Amino acid sequence: MIRPARSTVAALAALISFALVLTGCGSGSTSEPAAGEVPETLRVALLPDENASQVIQDNEPLKEYLEDELGVEVELIVTTDYSSMIEAMTRGRLDLAYFGPLSYVLAQEKADIEPFAALQEEEGAAPTYQGVFLANADSGITTLGDVAGKTVAWGDPASTSSHLIPKAMLAEEAGLRVDDGDYEEQHVGAHDAVALAVQNGNADAGGMSLPIYERMVRDGTIDPEVVVTVQESEPYYNYPWTMQTNLPEDFKAKVRAAFLELDDDAVLEPFNAAGFGPVTDQDYDAVRDLAPLLDIDLADYQ
Repeated sequence: MIRPARSTVAALAALISFALVLTGCGSGSTSEPAAGEVPETLRVALLPDENASQVIQDNEPLKEYLEDELGVEVELIVTTDYSSMIEAMTRGRLDLAYFGPLSYVLAQEKADIEPFAALQEEEGAAPTYQGVFLANADSGITTLGDVAGKTVAWGDPASTSSHLIPKAMLAEEAGLRVDDGDYEEQHVGAHDAVALAVQNGNADAGGMSLPIYERMVRDGTIDPEVVVTVQESEPYYNYPWTMQTNLPEDFKAKVRAAFLELDDDAVLEPFNAAGFGPVTDQDYDAVRDLAPLLDIDLADYQ
């Protein structure tokens, strides 16, 4: 596996910063608390992996739980895409944010933030997850090598499991690279959109989070006889919850405890989690090692 210096990721983050148009986060508020102060309203960002209104609705129990545990009002926010979420965290317009591993790595290069918790799929298990490479059953794809000459759907360009991880799998295990013309790619925005693109035949294959794929199968949104799994990735540390480093230390301790001691099924159900476990910045070095395999196109972030 390639082992790049962190400067590589810094360059990626600089490209994103250059291409972004600064946007708000949904509330329209431009005021931020002074460093070291507890915000009157805690702005908590959730991943734009699926339909935004549904994400907000599903996480109302989280909002109520945090308000009870932390003693502040909570505003749930879903940004338009990963890039606007990174920029909003960098500008201090968010207090807490639930990032994908790659979007966290990119944000951490620009913002003074720290990860503190990631979901556990089973009680007591390591806070890791896997990506999965999918194919339409009629595509003839049964191995990664079969993707040659096919069309692949990815999610957001800054997504880990619906872009970086499956793209790295093609490059490292099958020697297939999009910049060499080995296959065609299209970005469709979110994990659920990837699965639907493959199911509808708009793409031959795609990559996404394995837990999201499994949930869509359980919900009946996709047919596992049509959208078949080709290969699962190795485990990576799960999506990290992060917070602004300049929040008061006693408040940050309360935030950590609220997540690490969480055992409310209503809050955990939307995450398909048994709980949350502690993580550190170093846990995401494996994602930094994969970052050079992500082709950055400035148009993807505009």
